[in-house]
Parts: sequence; structure tokens; C-alpha cells
Amino acid sequence: MKVKDPEVVSALRDSQNRVRSMSLIHQTLYQSTNVAQVDFKQFLDELMVGLTEAYRSATGRVDIHMQAEDVRLPINEAIPCGLIINELVSNALKHGFADGRSGSIWIKLQQDGKHVTVQVQNDGAAIPEEHDLRRSGSLGLQLVNLFTRQLRGKLEVQRANPVSFTIQFDLEETA
Repeated sequence: MKVKDPEVVSALRDSQNRVRSMSLIHQTLYQSTNVAQVDFKQFLDELMVGLTEAYRSATGRVDIHMQAEDVRLPINEAIPCGLIINELVSNALKHGFADGRSGSIWIKLQQDGKHVTVQVQNDGAAIPEEHDLRRSGSLGLQLVNLFTRQLRGKLEVQRANPVSFTIQFDLEETA
């Protein structure tokens, strides 16, 4: 509360959101009737409330739309998937809708058998071509790449009209 440097405040807020995201996954798991699976739609609903509170400056200017089927993920996939969504929505709120810009963020989550697709899109500012997403200095994008690899998934990025991140992965076989 005493920190005045905006960059430090932003870094602390981002860290707080990451911890909150992991905590929500565990809370959702513990409230579930099936402790082996996380009700991911319930988790996303609660995560979006936390993120909109954390980025109050975007409240009222940025609408968040969610299309999530009844997806239940094992904890080993739920944590990295939740952190990916946390990073992508946070980045959209911070960078895509800076300077008072308004618009929308769409989160889509689908499961077809063992195949899961997560898509986070926004109609905010485009990602500049010179910005190397694989070697980004941004911790958030580094985490998105790291967690996509952890899920043994595939990441596709569209830089504009709309900005879109699509992650596809297959659920692990459970014994």
C-alpha cells in the first residue's frame, strides 16, 4: 500500500492475481463433489470477478464474455490452464485496453473427449509485429508459453482483428 512506483504496483498486482488464480482452482476443487476434477466453468466465473476487481480502471469499459462448456479438468491440467487464462485476460486488460479504450474480451473453452481448446480474444489494441511473443520480456507471456509446453499443447496467436490466443491440448491419461 505504501509503494508509489507504478511498475512495482503492477508487478505486485500481477503476482497477487497469479496466487489468487491458483487458490481459486484449489477452492473450486475442494468444493466439488468429484475431488479428482475441477469444474472449470465455475473456476472461470470466479476468476473473472477477481480480475475485474483487480483492474478496476477497465470496469465499465471492457465487457468480458464467456462461453465455457461443462469442462472438468484434472488438477494437473487445471492449474496451468487457469494460469494461462489469468495471464491472457490480465494482459488484455492492461495492454489491449490502455488509455481509456473500451471493448470486449471473449473466453471460449471447449472439450471434445480428451481434446481441450482454450481461446482468449479481445478487440483491443493489436500486438505489434516487432513484439516477439516467443522471446517476450514479459513474464506473463513467458508463463503462457511455459504452461502451454507443460500441457504439451499448441499455441496459435493472431495479433489483431481480433487479438486471439488459442491453446489446444489433450488431457493426460489417468491410471
